[in-house]
Amino acid sequence: MVIEKKKMTGITKTSGVRLHRELGLSSAVCLIVNVMIGSGIFISAGNVLQNTGSVSMCLVIWVSCGLLSLLGALSYAELSGVVNKSGGNFSFYCAAFNDIHSFWGPLPSFVYSWTTIFYSRPAEVVIGTLTFAEYSVRPISLWLSLLPDTEAMLIKTISVLAICAITLINYISVKFFVKTQFAVTVSKIGVCIIIIGNGLYQLYLGNTKTLSTGFEGTSMTISQFPIVLYSGLWAFDGWAASTMAVEEIKNPQRNILLSYILAVPFVTIIYVLMNISYFTVMSKSDMVSSPAVAVDFGTYALGRFEFIIPLGVAISTFGSALATQFGTTRLCYAASREGQMLEVFSYISVKRLTPTPAVLLQGVLALVFCLACENIITLIEFASFLVWMFYGLSMVSLLVMRYTMKDVSRPFKIPIVVPIFVLAMSVLLCLTPIITSPKPQFLIALAFIFSAVLIYIPFVYYKRQYACVDSFTDMLKNCLGVEPPADEESYTMDTMKEDNRESPQLS
Repeated sequence: MVIEKKKMTGITKTSGVRLHRELGLSSAVCLIVNVMIGSGIFISAGNVLQNTGSVSMCLVIWVSCGLLSLLGALSYAELSGVVNKSGGNFSFYCAAFNDIHSFWGPLPSFVYSWTTIFYSRPAEVVIGTLTFAEYSVRPISLWLSLLPDTEAMLIKTISVLAICAITLINYISVKFFVKTQFAVTVSKIGVCIIIIGNGLYQLYLGNTKTLSTGFEGTSMTISQFPIVLYSGLWAFDGWAASTMAVEEIKNPQRNILLSYILAVPFVTIIYVLMNISYFTVMSKSDMVSSPAVAVDFGTYALGRFEFIIPLGVAISTFGSALATQFGTTRLCYAASREGQMLEVFSYISVKRLTPTPAVLLQGVLALVFCLACENIITLIEFASFLVWMFYGLSMVSLLVMRYTMKDVSRPFKIPIVVPIFVLAMSVLLCLTPIITSPKPQFLIALAFIFSAVLIYIPFVYYKRQYACVDSFTDMLKNCLGVEPPADEESYTMDTMKEDNRESPQLS
């Protein structure tokens, strides 16, 4: 096994192949919206209401989650302006910590890349594909009266096929991904608009009985606030998606900021209006007891067109899984390029201009999680815990770079109180479940982080090498038609030329 920078491997780079900037502003916005709008708003609205106890407090939580996500996204916009590389958190950690200490400096970026590539993001992809499969199978199961065991096997099979499909889309080309993503995003937004439009019609008819209860029945306390936020924040996760693919976004220092400003408030408004729509036809007890609020809303409000909602949930979760895998492959590419993963996973297909080895790795890992998974809720709690831990560490990176990189030009600069607030919230969100409800999945997440440290010491810090890795690299290179990416100097010159052809940066 070799985990080190390419300049140490003795492989000569002659191809100059690299990722191309195929994502404009609209594609960056679609990427964020596609990741954010998954299954959460269609399914978890009842859980938020149960944890708050009242209609108005439920809406306050949804707005609060949107505001926290926007503040985090604006902080990431500053980070991506300073660190103009793909990989998101990984690249931020490298820039902030690598020069601090030879041992401890690269450790945060490796722990993040290891746990994200091998555990949390494949788990999120499986959450999406299993939900997609469940809502695809539900009409068939009701029609054919399938036995539970048969239904479970069919769900698992369709989930496996969905993983293969999203892997194939990300393998073919970035342009094909962009086209597929656009179609999926338009479809899921269309379903949201159908729900919102029907809700507005119900308001016109005067169906405000549930909404009129206001804060009546509020049961949430200050100590419960972080746990309640967890219920809503899962639906907002994905707001950092565009920083994973900085090197494929046209004029990134302008378009990443604009994508956040457009996408996150848009999704927040969609979520609030959808919740209001739910309340127009469902009582509080109906919502709390419903495992899939949007589906029951369709049954109440859409009549014979109720099939639109399960179809919308299926499309939404498939699209979210597709975009999540896209971002993770770029993280794998960035980590390998920096010498913290096997070098071959930074190689790019000469023909397709995609990080093919990284794409196939994510497909295999998702399949393993899918076949081993027994409980989606456990996967959600496991993934959410790790995600907010690393969001907090990114805020630390921003604060560090404010002092270590004072002279670096920043196209956008957020008031320092914002990352401090987001950091405090992430600490609260990570510590609360461990203290109040130390479930096995949280302890497993901590164990995975510890395992990353054990791997880091011999393979990254001491750079242990195994001859079999060279054979593995040559095999993939020949079979997949991939080459190492262009060196840093060549890449920088080419991207500067591309950026100069785009519109001016924000100042």
